Amino acid sequence: MSGKRPAETEPVDESDLLNFVCLGGGNEVGRSCHIFSYKGKTVMLDAGVHPAYSGMASLPFFDDYDLSTVDILLISHFHLDHAASLPYVMQHTNFKGRVFMTHPTKAIYRWLLSDFVKVSTAPEATQGLYTDEDLSQSFSRIETIDYHSTMEVNGIKFTAYHAGHVLGAAMYFIEIAGVKVMFTGDYSREEDRHLNQAEVPTQRPDILITESTYGTGIHQPRPEKENRLTSLIHSTINKGGRCLLPVFALGRAQEILLILDEYWENHPELEGVKIYYASSLARKCMAVFQTYINMMNESIRKKFRDSRTNPFHFKHIKSIKSLDRFDDLGPCVMVASPGMLQNGVSRDLLERWAPDPKNALILTGYSVEGTMAKQILNEPNEIPSFRAPETKIPRRLTVEELSFAAHVDFRENSEFIDLVGAPKIILVHGEQNNMGRLRSALMSKYQDRKGTDHEVKIYNPKNCVELDLPFRSVKYARVVVATENEGPVVDESNTDAKKPSSDSAPLHEGQILSGVLVEKDFEISLVGPADLREHTNLTTSVVRERQTVIVDAGSDLVRYYLEQMFGAVEVLADDADATEFRVMGAVNVTHEGNQSMIEWEGNAMNDAIADSVLAILLAVDSSPASVKLSSKSCSHDHNTSDDKSTPETSELHNKSKRVITLEERIEGVLAILRAQFGSALKYDPSNSGLAPTKATIEIDNLVAEIDFENLSVVCERSKILQQRVSHVLERAVDTVAPLSQNLAATNSVGSKSTTSTKTSSNGNNGADVAKPIIEAKPGIEAK
Repeated sequence: MSGKRPAETEPVDESDLLNFVCLGGGNEVGRSCHIFSYKGKTVMLDAGVHPAYSGMASLPFFDDYDLSTVDILLISHFHLDHAASLPYVMQHTNFKGRVFMTHPTKAIYRWLLSDFVKVSTAPEATQGLYTDEDLSQSFSRIETIDYHSTMEVNGIKFTAYHAGHVLGAAMYFIEIAGVKVMFTGDYSREEDRHLNQAEVPTQRPDILITESTYGTGIHQPRPEKENRLTSLIHSTINKGGRCLLPVFALGRAQEILLILDEYWENHPELEGVKIYYASSLARKCMAVFQTYINMMNESIRKKFRDSRTNPFHFKHIKSIKSLDRFDDLGPCVMVASPGMLQNGVSRDLLERWAPDPKNALILTGYSVEGTMAKQILNEPNEIPSFRAPETKIPRRLTVEELSFAAHVDFRENSEFIDLVGAPKIILVHGEQNNMGRLRSALMSKYQDRKGTDHEVKIYNPKNCVELDLPFRSVKYARVVVATENEGPVVDESNTDAKKPSSDSAPLHEGQILSGVLVEKDFEISLVGPADLREHTNLTTSVVRERQTVIVDAGSDLVRYYLEQMFGAVEVLADDADATEFRVMGAVNVTHEGNQSMIEWEGNAMNDAIADSVLAILLAVDSSPASVKLSSKSCSHDHNTSDDKSTPETSELHNKSKRVITLEERIEGVLAILRAQFGSALKYDPSNSGLAPTKATIEIDNLVAEIDFENLSVVCERSKILQQRVSHVLERAVDTVAPLSQNLAATNSVGSKSTTSTKTSSNGNNGADVAKPIIEAKPGIEAK
């Protein structure tokens, strides 16, 4: 399948619209959560919290969306602003879908959110969003996905690619009904000391959902940033000061620690100065980084191979869980979480060290609006105490911003967008000003494509503002098994539904294909019935139905009534114990004693015949004709010409042998055609009683002409309509045929049948004229 954009002037069906909405992360950084739905399938991307808010206010706008409709939820990475509301979604909403993330993300996620639960339920914090029990129960339902592997859930295909940013971060390539969507999450195109850079997908998506964190900003080159960082730290230590580096507990912290450990190794004069990594998660989650070396870049894997030691076993860095045993004496470097300085160890140290001008605060990550990290960049003279906001603390320490956030800048983002080549771009995860500047810059870049087939459209929707994008999916039927016969053909009204698979036999023009058309999750296959089990999860079965009723009458009387309704009845067995008939070649009737059992293979046609047979059997013993017929004994021999039947039975036998006229036969066929096509059936009724020789079916300016003389159907403008009418006409002839097959019957109730001729109103012998319709029943010819 593939998706294509309908022309702008074409009317767009509602089912062809892809609906996108941000529940968080729209014109803001924080509480990332995006949802898109197409063709009845819904995908949710990330479920974070906003670091500037607490409690329910930090959640995405879940109340504005029916989460029970979400099929899958994909988590890009473990950071709180992308994953911290997941337990709330899974345990406290009507969400019923499946959740996926990479193996490292799941491993770190559990420890990271356990710490988040403790912080959010602390006395000084507002009431928590969920408990540790909620986290544990939701954790067991999370499924993992490997990089570059493709999974399919309810018709939604998705593949994970390396995103850089942090260990386990993934970009997702998603496909629904041929429409392809690429979601970057937070990503980095710069290969750092331990992570791979973000990958370009192998396919071209129709939509790219990309972060816009830094807008049009340009990052300082990485070597310059590292030199600047180590110089600031070294100069602060030489002044006798302390350096505070707020970081997320996991992710960029490990990158900073690798830089510092290498710098200390190359500068022996710093041997006496301690580097601390202050996080309650440090020991637990560092083991995850030590485990997933194989998912990192070639540089870190080479160090692991060459030195036979794990690069994350740091020589010059000491991990501490809290400040209880920290001796705050002399110069030191403290890498502490959380990165936004909202609470925890980093906030405590900020308030302790802020009054001393020898100390330095180096912000190494992105600072979100509304957080202390963002506020202190303005270098205020005072900062509020976390535990007593009315208390003001003088701020004299040096504040420096040196981003190691591993987000793309404008140059990297713009290059990646070009490489991906999506015609529609949705910007998320960016403050309003940064996102607006990025959108303007991209629109200017692609201005020359406007109004062409290569036009690039760029959107930056706000939270809870729905975006509808038109797509029209093109469906192809994959021929798994094709047999050449006179059966039904594939519907050719949609020219896009005729693309055979490469593994099928070569097809030639005019070849008729038949089989079972199987549609599952937007994929269509034409499969031979015998191959259903091999190529699908379907199997074939035959339902044999049976019904037994009480009929207080003999087998002759039962047969008589069946022949009155269905014409000639085939006798399968006739002995002293039981008599068995076959009605219309589909329903078997076994009469024994005062019971009649009917048996048939279940389908729509056979069920209708069986219902009619059952109705007749239930009325046999109460019919006035039955009373009249059975009031006198029947002493004649049915198998000889010595007919000793009574006048009453002879009259009934003669009626059963009455030849149905041509007009009656054609009227029967017309009745079935009328039931199928309604007012579309056109023919000229005759006042003289003559049967019409032609009729037409007129549907949507298409006309199929029927000739009753040779039973042909012609429709020059539509082979589909011609085949359909031919099929219905053939079934009509098959249905009407048994009503007059007793014309040549020799085993009717009563005396031996003799050939009876009845001249129709047009002077022809009724039996002879009806022969093409009733007796010969040639295959319907579709010219």
